[in-house]
Amino acid sequence: MTKILNFKQELTGCFGKPVAENPTQAMIEAAYRHHGLDWRYLTIEVDPRDLADAVRGARAMGFVGFNCTIPHKVAVIQHLDGLGESASLMGAVNCVVRRGDKLIGENTDGKGFVASLRTLIDPTGKRVVIFGAGGAARAIGVEVALAGASHITIVNRSRARGEELVHLLRQNVKVASDFVLWEGDYQVPANTDVVINATSIGLFPDVDARLALDVSTLKSSMVVADVIPNPPRTRLVKDATAIGCKVIDGLGMLVNQGVIGVEYWSGIRPDTGVMRKALEDVFG
Repeated sequence: MTKILNFKQELTGCFGKPVAENPTQAMIEAAYRHHGLDWRYLTIEVDPRDLADAVRGARAMGFVGFNCTIPHKVAVIQHLDGLGESASLMGAVNCVVRRGDKLIGENTDGKGFVASLRTLIDPTGKRVVIFGAGGAARAIGVEVALAGASHITIVNRSRARGEELVHLLRQNVKVASDFVLWEGDYQVPANTDVVINATSIGLFPDVDARLALDVSTLKSSMVVADVIPNPPRTRLVKDATAIGCKVIDGLGMLVNQGVIGVEYWSGIRPDTGVMRKALEDVFG
């Protein structure tokens, strides 16, 4: 059955490479239905050469906002009218919001993580270890620092990328940070409060992949978080749970990213339970 979009509907979307069953689309449209919003969230594949035209099209068609995925998170900035604080600090945008006649770039990746973290622990004054130095680690590092973390250690196999992220955290967010080259099984310092896997290790279909971490150095007093949403119960999540750690799975971060995006676009704080249920249905 063909669905025709009329221009009385508000439109949001995702500019990037959609998958067959897009979990973000399922989650956000579930929120729209639950709150009685006659809105649609579209997944739209945009070639990098056509990004400028896509943004102009979003303006012309009255999109209230859209998400950006790889490879557009940096390139989209030149087509926007301004940036929010965290997007400016990390130099990447994943959420665009129409404010008046302007399109403003935000970044909800790290904000979603911090919202999940705060359900278990206040980041203020905490010592944090982050595995990885890619986009997820960058977003989480900036937001955890803005939330008041006292010290961040970046553990990464590439020295150049790891040191680049530490430099950003020290210079742009003014948080004490250091870099550790990831060789062998990393031993978590005893005074660590939060341990975060911000790599793709454990992502489906490589569900048995093991994070190079000395699990025996985890303590039950630590919060352990994994950004992998599929499967939610990664090997790290299982190991940390068995030790007695408080655990955050990747669904929590994904749900809270969506919550922040919907609130930016609509002004409504959506029901997190409805959104998480939609994700669980997608991931089985």
